[in-house]
Amino acid sequence: MIRLTFLSRLFAVPHSDAALAAAQVRALSRQVPLLLITLSVNAVAVAYTHYGIAPHGLTIPPLVAMLGLAAARILVWVRTLHRPLEGEAAFRRLRGTNLFGSALGVGFSIWAVLLTRYGDVASQMQVLFFLTITMIVCLTCLLHLSSAAPTVGIAALPVTLYFISTGEVLLVVTALNFAGVISAMIFLQKMGYGDFCRLTALIAENHDLAHTDPLTGLPNRRSFFAKLQQTIGEAGAAGATFAVGLVDLDGFKPVNDSFGHAAGDEVLIEVGERLAAILAGNGWAARLGGDEFGIIVEGTQDLDAIGRQICASLRRPYALREVTAQIGASVGFARFPDAASTSEMLVERADHALYHAKEGSRGTAICFALEHEAQLRSHAVIEQALRSADLETEFSLVYQPIMDVVEQRVDAYEALARWTSPTIGKVSPGDFIVVAERSGLIRDVTRALLRKALADMAAWPMEVSLSFNLSAHDIASSACRADIKDIVRESGVAPDRIIFELTETGLMRDLVDARDALSELKGLGVRIALDDFGTGYSSLSYVHKLPITRLKIDRSFVTSICEDQASLNIIRAIIDLARNLGFSCVIEGVETTDQMLLLRSAGCRFMQGYLFQKPLPREEIEALSGVAAAIVPQADQLRSVA
Repeated sequence: MIRLTFLSRLFAVPHSDAALAAAQVRALSRQVPLLLITLSVNAVAVAYTHYGIAPHGLTIPPLVAMLGLAAARILVWVRTLHRPLEGEAAFRRLRGTNLFGSALGVGFSIWAVLLTRYGDVASQMQVLFFLTITMIVCLTCLLHLSSAAPTVGIAALPVTLYFISTGEVLLVVTALNFAGVISAMIFLQKMGYGDFCRLTALIAENHDLAHTDPLTGLPNRRSFFAKLQQTIGEAGAAGATFAVGLVDLDGFKPVNDSFGHAAGDEVLIEVGERLAAILAGNGWAARLGGDEFGIIVEGTQDLDAIGRQICASLRRPYALREVTAQIGASVGFARFPDAASTSEMLVERADHALYHAKEGSRGTAICFALEHEAQLRSHAVIEQALRSADLETEFSLVYQPIMDVVEQRVDAYEALARWTSPTIGKVSPGDFIVVAERSGLIRDVTRALLRKALADMAAWPMEVSLSFNLSAHDIASSACRADIKDIVRESGVAPDRIIFELTETGLMRDLVDARDALSELKGLGVRIALDDFGTGYSSLSYVHKLPITRLKIDRSFVTSICEDQASLNIIRAIIDLARNLGFSCVIEGVETTDQMLLLRSAGCRFMQGYLFQKPLPREEIEALSGVAAAIVPQADQLRSVA
């Protein structure tokens, strides 16, 4: 029983390493056919030399049987060469090869030895020679099979003993030489197999490193797209459906900047764990890079429900070592094949849905729909027109005043971009700015418009400033920042007359980089305004870290201040905040006299809106000083409101 257990272990196929089994099958699919062809040639040669000497039944029928078995196995392995086996199929093939190889090797040896009973010493030497060649080829071709050495050893031992037992000196010496060569080959085969196992393990480890995110342990970007391509093929063949999702964390950069990269890494690890738990059995998650994750949702599951679950889960607090962090997440989905049928287009449409989620309803999930398709096509047309546009002639600026209601004058003009394309006509800034940012063309647009705006300032009074909008993409590039500084210097305009506006949400994506970039621009002497304040993160811990000199309160707070005391109280609080931090404060969206009077009573000095003037081209703004003085309330009006 012990001997049988030992033999079973000797010829067993380890079932713990699927990657090794698959690698063994791939190697054997090229080598086993060569082995079988060699064995067949040797069998034919031995049968031919003994034909007519040995009994007919001992030469032809065994030869035909071996050739038939060899041909069948060659066909099996040739098919494997074109269709690699993995998993349980690979283990079955290895077990079958063990059994077939052992049986064929032992059978061939017995047949050859039986033939030596007929003929002289020369024919016996030929048999021994062919056995030696056959076993050497077996050990060489079966280098990647663990049972090859035991099989050949078991077959070689009785052969050696048989030829020694003949007492023929030439056969005895040759048999001992045969045993020595085979023993050396068995040793080399075992070493080669060990090296193959270590190499396979190293390749598997390198594969894991190349396809796994080292921080979260999730598949990485390369693995995600490989899995997506595989899923598309499987779903297309089966007529099935699935969805691709992109998950982008909201507020992760501020956490990373405030608490440190170690805390940020902890958050990312837990985000990966939460996503994997949500999708367990229903999908697949990967980290694409930074704070962006990709998911594949199998079947026809409710994407709205899954999206809500993801957003709710990722909003839960993250208990770190020393602090508790809070972030959110936005999700964009695209379903196969409704949205697209290729991996590139599916990801593009999921990204478009994600963009809508982040811009319109941050912290929610949106699935790509028909209206998104129309917008995507529209943006594609805009991008093509933008790429071929003559920025100097097609783009223009209009200016809206920012009023100083205390001194009753224009404090600054905000430059607003306009584009009239010769091919697609007038394009809304809400469309072409988005397209320019996403396509990387915003930097060229910014440079061209900044030159125009600074040239227009030549006709303005010296006390009037220019408020010019920059994109977060503009300041992210050191080359673009250098261009902006060069344009300002070349214009001859005093830098302290220039106010660069940036949106709060754009800056908060990377607080440290934004702070450094703005500090670099501020070093030129310009002023920095934080636009749309109150619509993004609005945290004191962020505001005081940025080198800003002005806050612009978003128009959404102004709309209902006459009826909503809470909105007015919020504005008062922001004005107090700005005053305490040494900032000036501009209220946007002032459209009625009542709004203006309430804001003035709340301590607001700088206002902007249609009450004062709509945006006008350069030629029409010179007469605004008189208009402004007529609109700004007099002191007695302010007292009556107070």
